Amino acid sequence: MPLIYADPGKTYRIVRISGQDKVKTHLRNMGLVENETISVITSINGNLIVEVKGVRIALDRSLAGRISV
Repeated sequence: MPLIYADPGKTYRIVRISGQDKVKTHLRNMGLVENETISVITSINGNLIVEVKGVRIALDRSLAGRISV
């Protein structure tokens, strides 16, 4: 399921990241890698604030849609 449909307050595991290599590299540099746990803090119209490795990250709808949990 795409991360944009994840429920706030729950923890998920990243199973796949799709997109061009440039996008994958950008997400990887932020710590968003496969098999990493991710928690959705807030979701507003598909734009998310997530927590990965103890760091909060804001993701717009297009980036969050590329992350499958």
